[in-house]
Amino acid sequence: DTRKTNKNSTDPENEEHTENNNNINKPKKSFPRINDLLNQHAQQQQQLQLRKHRLSNSTSSNIPSALKQKYIAIDCEMVGIGPTSTKSALARASAVDYDGNILLDTFVRVPERVTDFRTSVSGVRPKDISVKNVNAMDPEEVRNKIGKLLLGKILVGHALKNDLDALMITHPRGDMRDTARYKPFMRATGRSGGKLRPRKLRDLVWEELGKRIQVEGESHSSVDDARASMELFRCVRERWEKELEGK
Repeated sequence: DTRKTNKNSTDPENEEHTENNNNINKPKKSFPRINDLLNQHAQQQQQLQLRKHRLSNSTSSNIPSALKQKYIAIDCEMVGIGPTSTKSALARASAVDYDGNILLDTFVRVPERVTDFRTSVSGVRPKDISVKNVNAMDPEEVRNKIGKLLLGKILVGHALKNDLDALMITHPRGDMRDTARYKPFMRATGRSGGKLRPRKLRDLVWEELGKRIQVEGESHSSVDDARASMELFRCVRERWEKELEGK
């Protein structure tokens, strides 16, 4: 007798065929090639050596004291004022010397109503800039102190226009070393190049020095940022100054 085949019955040959088809359709696991791993390791070692070289160049042990005294770095923290909080007011000012020693670090009393303390970024709290805080300074006092420190000095910093605007002071352009505007530290926009754009201090410090600043979730420190700008400058000081001499 001829019997009908049950479609739901299990056929070992069909199972094996299906399994083979499934294996064929499965994407193969891709493993890194040994040459790629070796090249990646070599690049990492090269970057490490480059950082060590830059750090060794940034040391100031062989630089005369008279030369080091020419340079001062500043950084400021601002809070938001006005109905939309888009206008900034000076809330903290810091200045360091060539070796990163603190010359000035103070909170600044804000005479206007603060609408955004920007604490998550600035680290400034209401009590820091309160008129009742005897350790804070008035804006005019800070302006005078910074102005005296910068008299006849070369000013170092990152995006210095923002700091100078907050302080309401100016400085001779030829005596400014802005790491945000130094072309080797800038990056061209677009795949095929284009206009050079400033980069974040945080990214530059990581790439050039292998250090972390302005960590996400942590408030900024104007002392740390001033020191970072100075350390970046020290890495390229000789080259930068020679370029300026040639102009």
